[in-house]
Amino acid sequence: MGPAQVDRNREEQEARPPVDRVERQHLAVADQVADQPHEEPEQGHGHTSVVAAADYPLRLLTIEGLLRFSLAAVLVGSAAAKLLAGARARAALRSYGVTRPGAQAALWAGLIAVEAGLGIAVALDIPGAAEAAAALLTVFSIALAVAIARGRAGSPCGCFGARSRIGWGAVARNLVLAAGFAVLPFLPETRPSTEAWLAAGVVLALVALAVLAVALLALAREVGELRLAIAPQAALSLDHEGPQIGSRLGLVERFDGDAPLLLAVFSSPGCALCRALEPSLRLVASDPEVELEVFDEQEDAEAWREPAIPGSPYAVVLSTDGVVLAKGTFNSLFQLESVLATATRPVNA
Repeated sequence: MGPAQVDRNREEQEARPPVDRVERQHLAVADQVADQPHEEPEQGHGHTSVVAAADYPLRLLTIEGLLRFSLAAVLVGSAAAKLLAGARARAALRSYGVTRPGAQAALWAGLIAVEAGLGIAVALDIPGAAEAAAALLTVFSIALAVAIARGRAGSPCGCFGARSRIGWGAVARNLVLAAGFAVLPFLPETRPSTEAWLAAGVVLALVALAVLAVALLALAREVGELRLAIAPQAALSLDHEGPQIGSRLGLVERFDGDAPLLLAVFSSPGCALCRALEPSLRLVASDPEVELEVFDEQEDAEAWREPAIPGSPYAVVLSTDGVVLAKGTFNSLFQLESVLATATRPVNA
């Protein structure tokens, strides 16, 4: 190794910091980290650091924030409903004494702008927005109460589109919303734990199930009332189709004659409705007052030809001596029973 190489190695060693100096630097950095204040982790999240909380802002959602966003959504939804209702929402303003089309259009547009603007302002937590929303809903409640006092209850409200109606329920709803906006600025910044959010979610799910059950029961009641209000139609019986009432058919020989009413049902192999009615036919056949026979269009072509059956399913009721008592095309058990009911009237006479 030459003198020049030795000089370069000595210079490199002198340029490197000694080992004890590097150790002192590491200790100084460690002391600085130890002197920094440590933030306590949130309750229920002992393993969550401040950086992790900043990365997941939804964990910082408070009860006040959740209520604020919910109330803001109500205002924005009301504005959207008015906008979508269009002319019907403008016409609903007649319930409050606004009859001129120009005034209706201006008030309609102003309400949409105010509600949407307040909803956005409440969501952004702008000071004074919640109080303004509470005042607006209080004015709405007073307007509804005045309309009810003038005999406008049941008229279009225009609150949430064209379907809402004026009534004390609408007044109570607006007052509850106004109270929610009024207390919003005074709610504490409480951050519930994960267990609290889960419990709240379970409660909300149970409430939603209860509301859904009530809605289904109400729907079933409405359907039942509708079925009672709309009486089902009887079987279709036309004079020029099928056998003549009072005529005698040789088809009676295909029956044993053990019952006072002989019911001939005409079916077809490709008739899906005929197959669907088979349980109803078995139910009717269990009646001791009725003897039922089914005649296939292909296998019993002669039985179809004599009474000039127009199609299937078709029913003909005969007396024990073969006289045609009733006839008709049917597509349900009720209609088949209506054919039998028609046949019993001359029998019981």
